[in-house]
Amino acid sequence: MYSLFGWKVAALLVGANVIASLCSNPLAHSTYDVNYSELKQGLSSSASIYFPEYEPFGAAVIRWSNLSTPTINVVVVPGTDSDVFVVVNFANKHHIPFLATSGMHGSINTLGRMDHGIEIRLNQLDGVDISTDGKTARIGGGIQSKSLIDKLWTARKQTVTGTCECVGYLGPGLGDGHGWLQGHYGLVSDQFISFDIVLANGSFVTVDENSDLFWGLKGAGHNFGIITSVKAKIYDLTHPNYAIDTMVFSGDYVKQIYQLANELWVVNGTMPDGLNNWSYWYYDPTIDSEKPVIAMYIIEEGVNVVNATHTKPFLDLGPLIHQSKNGTYLDLGQWTGISLQDGPCQETGNANPRFPIYMKQYNPDAQAQVYELFRNATTSDSSPFSDALFMFEGYSQNGVKAQGNDVSAFAYRSENILAAPLLTYVPTGPAVEQAAYKLGSKMRTILDQGANEGNLKAYVNYAYGDETATSWYGSQPWRQDRLRTLKQKYDPMGKFSFYGPID
Repeated sequence: MYSLFGWKVAALLVGANVIASLCSNPLAHSTYDVNYSELKQGLSSSASIYFPEYEPFGAAVIRWSNLSTPTINVVVVPGTDSDVFVVVNFANKHHIPFLATSGMHGSINTLGRMDHGIEIRLNQLDGVDISTDGKTARIGGGIQSKSLIDKLWTARKQTVTGTCECVGYLGPGLGDGHGWLQGHYGLVSDQFISFDIVLANGSFVTVDENSDLFWGLKGAGHNFGIITSVKAKIYDLTHPNYAIDTMVFSGDYVKQIYQLANELWVVNGTMPDGLNNWSYWYYDPTIDSEKPVIAMYIIEEGVNVVNATHTKPFLDLGPLIHQSKNGTYLDLGQWTGISLQDGPCQETGNANPRFPIYMKQYNPDAQAQVYELFRNATTSDSSPFSDALFMFEGYSQNGVKAQGNDVSAFAYRSENILAAPLLTYVPTGPAVEQAAYKLGSKMRTILDQGANEGNLKAYVNYAYGDETATSWYGSQPWRQDRLRTLKQKYDPMGKFSFYGPID
């Protein structure tokens, strides 16, 4: 259940950071009859190895969604970049699958293909080294968004990160990465200048714009290697102050709300650089016992009060609840219910599949049809989906579209809206899993048909897993050919094919 003030989100979880010394016990445990003493000897003193019988193992493997999870036999927590190189080469030698993790928020069901392997948990690689000219920073591959934001804030700097405070910085960035600042600077991936990466063959290299792989890492990067650090653009902190208006409406206004959003910001591309608009659907019987409500967030930078040009048309509809707040960039996570203390950053054990779709604009009739499906699914006494959420993310797109549509593997710069139902439920078996899939797919299909596009456009970082590579990375033949060529060159054995696989 979601409520305006408490944001009780019974859905999402994040793995805890685990920092411990190497276990002193002899490492004679076996995965595929392998003795891990050899691995221990090659790692730095700051690295860690966890097996299932050790207490830290459980916290290290827990994921955000328990729909289809990788089977982990061993967890290695590298202490240095070189440790990642050591683990990959050890795994290759012994033919063991491996998977790198940081924020643990991916819910795609292709992760379940990782069977009895090594998790390489990157959370100790969280350094931030700002260049002397203050224009770039070397950022560790395992850092979380909140940690990066805070470290840059202390230096009066900022960059584009994901919005949820407990997601990794680089995981979303490899799939392009949306954020509050993209109206100015583009996507998370647009900030990348170079990567330090361990490739599938075990080599440790630096990739920059002079490499053919640079294009693929920005948007389809989960397919090519493990990033130990990245050099990225950073910017002076010029607009630290922010304001937000939160309006909660009856679902009766679903068509009017999204028609207004189209007119104000979407259809003519008039969303200002410093403005972001989100809306959520959720069932909260303390506000409306009969149907889900619609929460509209309008967030503006550099002001203490959101401009009435943006808020008055919605206020004229007569929201059930209206709040105005002001603060700084650091308050955005708490205002929108995605701070470290909120539900999305807690451990619950639930399944959390999403069914993402990009759209150029809202179709109010399709919104109304989907709302009725969502209402029926969340208000029934017997429904397992009463805690579900429907997310509509409307960021300023100016910085994204300014980059050009062919500069990276991300294909959807012309789209303006990112929508996704999040169907939180207790994973009790195949029946509820199938019900969630049927509901999520049906709602997404209605939106897709309403968009009149013909080709599903899905955000890979929110992917369910039934989508195709053309949905994640674009249907243009040249895009698919280029990605397949890179995959064959850099990962011909498909060792990095557990998340949004190209092959």
